[in-house]
Amino acid sequence: MPKLPYILHITERALWDAARGRGTYEMSTRGRTLREVGFVHFSSRAQLPRVAAFLYGSYDCPEDLVVLVVDPALLGVPVRWEAVEPDGEEFPHVYGPVPVDAVVDVEPWG
Repeated sequence: MPKLPYILHITERALWDAARGRGTYEMSTRGRTLREVGFVHFSSRAQLPRVAAFLYGSYDCPEDLVVLVVDPALLGVPVRWEAVEPDGEEFPHVYGPVPVDAVVDVEPWG
């Protein structure tokens, strides 16, 4: 079975630090939780710059942003590549909390 590519999620460093204390990361996207949305938004490496610009383009402290690099094989919950709009580009969505152990790297944004 081929290894799945890593998926990426941009977030605020403080949110990641809090997740490390809990053992799971549960923010879906900027200002929205997994509970509110039903999944955690992710992107591929190629999609990340557009997603970051859309979510954090006017963010006052870009140095406080980090990129979570996640191995889908370590999640233990479903990952589905889905289009946000019909016939649109597909993005990875994680349907459950992200265990901190599934985060194989944390990169600074910028």
